[in-house]
Amino acid sequence: MRSPSVQARYMVGMAVDATGAGMYLPLSLLYFHHVTGLPVGQVGALISSAALIGLIGNPVSGVLVDRFGARTIVVGGYLVRAVGFTAYAFVHSPAPMFLAVLLVSFGDVSFSPSIQSFIAEIVQGQARDRMLAAQRSLRNAGLGLGGLIAAGVLALDADAAYLAVVLTAAVTYLLTALIMRSIPVPPGRHAPAGAKRGYRLVARNRPFLTLTLLNIPIAFGYMVLSVSLPVYVTQHLSTPASLIGVLYAINTFGIAVLQIPVTRALARYRRTRATALGAAVFCVSFVGFALLGLLPARSAVLAGVFLATALFTLGELLHGAAASALVASAAPAETRGRHLAVYQLSWAVPTALAPAVLTALLTFSPAGMWLVLALGVTASAVTLLGVEPRLPHDAVRPAPQAVTVG
Repeated sequence: MRSPSVQARYMVGMAVDATGAGMYLPLSLLYFHHVTGLPVGQVGALISSAALIGLIGNPVSGVLVDRFGARTIVVGGYLVRAVGFTAYAFVHSPAPMFLAVLLVSFGDVSFSPSIQSFIAEIVQGQARDRMLAAQRSLRNAGLGLGGLIAAGVLALDADAAYLAVVLTAAVTYLLTALIMRSIPVPPGRHAPAGAKRGYRLVARNRPFLTLTLLNIPIAFGYMVLSVSLPVYVTQHLSTPASLIGVLYAINTFGIAVLQIPVTRALARYRRTRATALGAAVFCVSFVGFALLGLLPARSAVLAGVFLATALFTLGELLHGAAASALVASAAPAETRGRHLAVYQLSWAVPTALAPAVLTALLTFSPAGMWLVLALGVTASAVTLLGVEPRLPHDAVRPAPQAVTVG
């Protein structure tokens, strides 16, 4: 890359962000339960309600990215979350809690379309794939580190410990905003404010809308690690609850260590092929999980759980960075913010619905849930290969030269 300082500053920002998020994520429910005294179920309902309402900020963020530039919205989103987390320190009842979580939700939904647009503005070609791979690797490592820090702090089991975690997360978001603001952005990367562009242009972009729809089954697949797998392996396979932490560690550690070399190895292939291959590996993993219930021996079940989790992680490694780079490159530069905001709905809606949908399927038929997911990701992979000829050539086959702007 021509300007390592751009990549270095960006990665430092991602590391700070992920560490703060990793500190808070494991105790989001516990924190509000602790400070408000509300039952965990009621806390979860309030958080989910605020998150769903916060989705209205998604199309707004796309408009703002196209009008003011991605960096401005990235920085603004971090500042909104910093204010929201600071407000958490003063929450002691349901109404203020709901408002504070809603504020953070608006910052959260702006992240994906703005950060992907930001990467597209500052780096081009295969360098974009490598930066996205490094981001995924670093964020997984940061989330793990943040979780360890939170565990140490919360071992104190004191009000001050909970407060320290929340305020530290607020500070990390503020620091990340300052770091992102320092990254130079080339002029002219987004259209002037008066240009004619809107969501109607996204609606006419049939290949991009197809990419968006194809991501929905895969997004549900991504959610199994946090939603379905803990229930499945403990209640239906009768394995120890401690196994969940081990499986999560395999996934996060595998992505942190292997995402960059896997993305390098995929550089010679079309992004669509890498994305479809990742979905196909997800399918194999899900079928493997479905078959575990047929194994009589406990040792075979445990070995199968580890193997299926390893395959799931491989699917993420193949799919994650390639799919992100494909979508960001397939979005026209003039309306990239709106396009990526629409695409983000294919993640946000399944994320919101997954707890209800996946648990309902799991209750109806444990093996059936995995087979439904396998069928969905397979259909996505096959259809993606079919839509490949209608996608922009440089989105499917990135330029080999690494170019960083700034």
